[in-house]
Amino acid sequence: MARLKHIIKQLSEKDYEAIRNSLMESNAEKSAYLLSSMREKKISDQQVMSELDVNTNAYYTLRSRLNQKIEEYLLQQMESPRADLLKKVANIHEMVFTKKRAISIVTLKKLEKELLDYDLSNELTVVYKALKRLHINSPDYFVYSQLYNKHVAYMLAVDKIEDILADYFKKFGVYAFTGDEIDKMGLDLLHQEMQNTCKLYESHRPFVYQSCMNIFHRLFIEDDSKVKFSETEDVEPIEDIFLKIDQVFDQYQMDSIYFHLHNVFEFLKLEYYTHYGVFRKASKYFDSVNEDVVPLLMHSNLYTFPSQFLQTKLQRALQTDTQTELFESNKDIFADYEPDKEDVPNYVSYVVYRAMSAYHAKEFDEAARFLNNLLNEVSLKKYPHAFLEVKCLLALQYVCIRDFELFNQLANSIQRQIRLMGKESCPSISLFLKMLKTGMSEAKRDKMSKVSNIITKYTQIKSPYIFAPTRQIRMDDQFIRYVSGENE
Repeated sequence: MARLKHIIKQLSEKDYEAIRNSLMESNAEKSAYLLSSMREKKISDQQVMSELDVNTNAYYTLRSRLNQKIEEYLLQQMESPRADLLKKVANIHEMVFTKKRAISIVTLKKLEKELLDYDLSNELTVVYKALKRLHINSPDYFVYSQLYNKHVAYMLAVDKIEDILADYFKKFGVYAFTGDEIDKMGLDLLHQEMQNTCKLYESHRPFVYQSCMNIFHRLFIEDDSKVKFSETEDVEPIEDIFLKIDQVFDQYQMDSIYFHLHNVFEFLKLEYYTHYGVFRKASKYFDSVNEDVVPLLMHSNLYTFPSQFLQTKLQRALQTDTQTELFESNKDIFADYEPDKEDVPNYVSYVVYRAMSAYHAKEFDEAARFLNNLLNEVSLKKYPHAFLEVKCLLALQYVCIRDFELFNQLANSIQRQIRLMGKESCPSISLFLKMLKTGMSEAKRDKMSKVSNIITKYTQIKSPYIFAPTRQIRMDDQFIRYVSGENE
């Protein structure tokens, strides 16, 4: 919320009026009122909700849509000069053939300066190629040849860096599901390859891409002791990296990639402060990322692992006792969201988040529907541990609704899979199933105390998996009553 207010107050009068008029013309009077109140009035959210006569969920949706409208407008303003530049680049060959040499050179040098301001290295190679050819009989031919070669090499390097970054987060999703040391080694190797490649170029773009990986790797792959040790040695502190990134984004405000990556780094700041327990600062970034959660999930998987935010959001809700509100708010937030089912780790994480939100709202049938659909839509045979996790969550829903037949069928399936994998490879899953079976047993004596004793053993086991939603369940008295059937 704070970020949206800040953006609205930073708008020029011209941009503010243009956005407001656009909203009024499209009959979005409530959005226009919200825009005006955030810019001109000092009233609380509760007062705005009262004046608009909307509930909390509707207000959150309204705020999110206003944020989207403002971003679309600003992006359109950003793209206009870029589009003009790209048109000029596309017409270079026509200009070289139809204009006098001196005019072509002057135009190309002006275009070179504009492209440098936008850091459009791909287009700069076209400009330098033309300048090189126009100077073939001049001593400057060597200068432009060198510039052309330099930017071609840089362009290929950036392409390689982008590919390494995308491959890293694809492989991170696999590692989150498998916990395999070989997969972790692959991530370490990609991290090292990124470091080595970026060392060759003193440029902001490789630094930004490297930082996307570097911060995430240090938070989720390296152990805490190593991170703390490295920050006292020769590795740059993460907060210093954030400061440099902000400076780059301020310098290249017209860069459309950086415009969208801003949300990725807000997410990384949230994860950083959450990781180290600085919850006041984490709250600031949580609100910012939460407003743009759908764009983050839909468009950022090449630059980070966006569904991690959903895990953080659920944990945060449990800490603030607001987990029962997630189910209803998710309906509005994800109304237009179309997840990519081929991106299995992110898709599974999203569906599990929706299911767990339903579980915390006591919508057990709805949670079971989410999980059943997931198992029918996506094959998790390549990820046996994740497969077990999802099955156990589904079994929990059957326990909560006391569906003995479906539970017994699923429990037998889970047990067969545990035997195939080896009980020693999934001790926490074995205990989780044991507490569910204890709760569903026909014996009525001391059922709650027996489940409680199993939970004590369960909490002593450390899971090596990043994707372990059963470990995120709050196993309190309410959970014991659910499992034992005492909540009826």
